[in-house]
Amino acid sequence: MGGHGSGSAYRILMKVLESCTGQTLAPGRLWRIEMSLGPIMQRHGIADLDTLVAELVRAENRRLLDATIGAMLNNETFFYRERSLFDDIGGPALDHLRAVKESQRRLTIWHCGVSTGQEAYSMAMLLAEQGEKWAGWQVDIVGTDVSSQAIARARVGLYSQFEIQRGLPIKQMVRWFDQTEGGWLAKADLRRRVHFSVQNMLTDRPPLSEPADLIFCRNLLLYFAPPMRREAFRKLRALAPPHSLLVLGAGETVIGQTEDFVASTRFRGFYEPASTDARCSAAA
Repeated sequence: MGGHGSGSAYRILMKVLESCTGQTLAPGRLWRIEMSLGPIMQRHGIADLDTLVAELVRAENRRLLDATIGAMLNNETFFYRERSLFDDIGGPALDHLRAVKESQRRLTIWHCGVSTGQEAYSMAMLLAEQGEKWAGWQVDIVGTDVSSQAIARARVGLYSQFEIQRGLPIKQMVRWFDQTEGGWLAKADLRRRVHFSVQNMLTDRPPLSEPADLIFCRNLLLYFAPPMRREAFRKLRALAPPHSLLVLGAGETVIGQTEDFVASTRFRGFYEPASTDARCSAAA
C-alpha cells in the first residue's frame, strides 16, 4: 500500500482538513498527507489516497474521518516547551494574575490546541510546586483540541520513554509519573488538575466556567489561512478579560495579524487584549 493518490485526492483531503479544523497545509507540505495517512490506510485495508477519499465520501464513517483528520494535524508538543517561557510564567506573569484576581481567588488557564496534553500538565506541575502561593484558590486548567485522538491520549496521560524525556526534568518525572509496562503514566493527582475536551476553536465555545486569565495558543494559528487566523483571534479575544495574557509560539506574532491583541509592554513575549479604543482606531 503505497498511499499515492491523484491531485484531486490531495485537494479533497486538504479541503476536509480546512473545513473541519480551519487549518491548511502549504503546498510544500503535501508529503505530510501521504506519510501521516499511511498507517490508517494500512489498518483499514485501503490501497491508496483515492480509495480513502471515496470511503470517506461514501461511508459516512465518523471514526475513519476523525482518524484521518487527526493524522493530518501537527500534534508536535512536549513538556515545558521553551523552558524560559515557563520560568517567566511561573514568576512575573502569575504574580500579576494573582494580584488582579486576589479578591476572587480563582484562576482560569486555557490551553487551546493542547494536542496530547504535555503543555497543560506542565502548567499543572508548575502551579502545584507553588502550592503555598495558591492555597485557598480555585485553579481551573482546561486543555482543548480539535483532535479527539489527541484528547483521548491527554486524558489517559500515558507517555513513551521518548515523550517523557522531552523537556521533563527527572525530579518532576519521578514525582508526577509512574513507570508502567505501557510507558509513563501521569498520577491521578496530576490528571485531576486538568480538564481535557474536544473543541474546534472556530466553531465551539470552550468549556470554561469564566473568561480565561491565561491563554496558551502556541504553534496553532500559523496553520490557519489569514481570514481564519483573524477569526481565531476574535474568538480568543471574546474570552480574554482586560488583565489576561496570551501566549503564542516563538515564531508567531499578532503584528499585522489582528487588532484584537497587542504585545504586552509589561511582560516580554506575552500579548494582551487590545483596548476597545485601540481596536476602534485601528479599524477606522
